[in-house]
Amino acid sequence: MSTPSAEPLVAGVDSSTQSTKVELRTLTGGRLVATGRAPHPVMSGPRSEQDPQVWWTALVDALGQVGDHLDRVVAVAVAAQQHGLVVVDTSGEVIRPAKLWNDTESAPQARRLREALDDETWARSCGSVPVPSFSVTKLAWLVDNEPGAAHRVARVMLPHDWLTWRLTGRHVTDRGDASGTGWWDPVSGGYRPDLLALVGGRGDWVEAMPRVLEPGEPAGVVTAAAAGATGLSEGTVVGPGTGDNMAAALGLGLGPGDVVVSLGTSGTVYAVSPTPVSDHRGLVAGFASADGVWLPLVCTLNATRVTDTAAAWLGLDRAAMERMALEAPPGSGGVVLVPYLEGERTPDLPGARGWWSGLTTSTGPAELSRSAFEGVVCGLLAGMDALVDVGVHVSGRMFLIGGGARSEAYRRITADLAGRELVVPEDDETVATGACVQAAAVHLGLDSVGSPPGWELGAGPVVRPAPDGEGRRVRAAYRRVAGLVAGVEPF
Repeated sequence: MSTPSAEPLVAGVDSSTQSTKVELRTLTGGRLVATGRAPHPVMSGPRSEQDPQVWWTALVDALGQVGDHLDRVVAVAVAAQQHGLVVVDTSGEVIRPAKLWNDTESAPQARRLREALDDETWARSCGSVPVPSFSVTKLAWLVDNEPGAAHRVARVMLPHDWLTWRLTGRHVTDRGDASGTGWWDPVSGGYRPDLLALVGGRGDWVEAMPRVLEPGEPAGVVTAAAAGATGLSEGTVVGPGTGDNMAAALGLGLGPGDVVVSLGTSGTVYAVSPTPVSDHRGLVAGFASADGVWLPLVCTLNATRVTDTAAAWLGLDRAAMERMALEAPPGSGGVVLVPYLEGERTPDLPGARGWWSGLTTSTGPAELSRSAFEGVVCGLLAGMDALVDVGVHVSGRMFLIGGGARSEAYRRITADLAGRELVVPEDDETVATGACVQAAAVHLGLDSVGSPPGWELGAGPVVRPAPDGEGRRVRAAYRRVAGLVAGVEPF
């Protein structure tokens, strides 16, 4: 009879902009056994780059923190930040630092690509309209600005692809992460040479792309070299991995009608759709999910960093900032912050800046604090409206996840402005949990990459909105000011 200490485990990796997190969970039931974490150096726009070796070093460090359990790990999967561009030469060396999702230097290339092909055709061809966040614009930037480097490229990878390659030696990706590149069609399931031709520089880009794995298809096994570096056992099966948002959907057990608001360095709103989605406005990205359906998503560049920055301006720590925000009335006494501090992705305004309006001589720290939280949340809820506009159903459960979900101010203000109940999952690291779910499904050979038997996902306390119904008024005020900042009708 086996003892609990001998239970087989799965490992889930979340390699985000800021850090690498590792979770070890039991194969049966998904009980959390151990965690590890190691930081990454972070840059902010317009140039935001990281050396991929930083991710590998952080992964080795995080696994070392759970090393006593690694001999029981039977499968591992890697989820990572989407859209980052990793380019590797014929010898396997990384050619230059990876441009990250929040790097906006490729704004001119995004314009060039959209001038070459209209937005409706882009959305129909790959599910999304290219903005500076997407990989295709970063590859075009490389061609235009570093043609020598572009000529040397033998393999193109996303962050999770590169870590999977370091573990297995195989150049592969998954449909979820591939759907965020701008050169792969999630509906047909194939690369688009015609879109890659618009990048320029060379005609063989498709040959440099990874093979796209099916949901639940193993990427390979841990090589001897990777085992020696990480402490994982040689031959351990490696799942296909995916992008961070797709993994979080797995970690929540997300179903049709459920919607997620994620508050991290960036903000995202996404939902499961049984059918593909495209949006010629470029607001909704028609991503694929990690489990065979679709995950339409809206992303904003500015989320929790906005409230941290505003706290610094006001000379407050996070706790004091939250207290101040919750003391102020809904609508912040007429003060509105449009939080485009790093430019913005949705709407597509890479050169925009933040805008505080409605200030009077009676405005105090409480109103300024609350307006920062409300500005971030209003931008994300506008994204949820955009999902509804393209036919996505969001009437099921509403989850709040990410670092901001730990904030009482973000919880309260999000529930109030949305006017609906929020579930705040007890497990903070939903991306790493989702990678564990995928690893378990691959090891067990399940037909679905959804919840393995006995795993309870997405459970947590419920936050109910205030009964005063002020959310619509606050959001309407935000839309008016955001429209002025953008110089267009509010989205």
